Amino acid sequence: MFEIEYKGANSVIITTKGAKIVVDPKLSIVGLKDISTKGAVELATEERFSTNNPDALLSIEGPGAYGIAGFDISGIATRRHIDDKNDALLSTIYRIEIGETRIAIVGNIDEKLSDEQLEKIGLIDILIIPVGGGGYTLDATSASNVVRSIDPKIVIPIHYADNALKYEVPQDELKLFISELGVPVETVSKFKLKQSPIVATTMSIIEIIRS
Repeated sequence: MFEIEYKGANSVIITTKGAKIVVDPKLSIVGLKDISTKGAVELATEERFSTNNPDALLSIEGPGAYGIAGFDISGIATRRHIDDKNDALLSTIYRIEIGETRIAIVGNIDEKLSDEQLEKIGLIDILIIPVGGGGYTLDATSASNVVRSIDPKIVIPIHYADNALKYEVPQDELKLFISELGVPVETVSKFKLKQSPIVATTMSIIEIIRS
């Protein structure tokens, strides 16, 4: 039905038989090559992570409702982890529906989600969430709190320590989040979902090796 690749930092690629979503493609921020979004849907959790590719099928950088190429996408405004309560809402959480599967993608958000935000996120099968901390994004504890508030079936952690990436601040190892959340872990090169809906009696972590 679709597959998910992890490219580093906040960037993932979701590919279906006929279309593709690229999340936060501006990897030059962490010393890698930007991901091409030609012919793809480009999603940016913050404006600075977008490449603004004119050849993208559609570029989305904020809240709203979008239906394109078999994807139903909702953008939900939220505060960044590094901001305070008086600052503007500069980050966007995305809810993506592909058939019967519901995916939530969060960037560098504050862990205190409101009841209204949680209602807009709704029931989620797969949650993609940064866990590296360092004062830059959610750390193991705050990421675990967000996971528990959303309660997905599958958690895909991103944005953690990687010697190949030049993060603005040091990031924690993934093992801290795994230990904090305390659920089963499976390691894969790509996450592939061949049928929907996802049937799971307990939550699990899918660690996708960066490609």
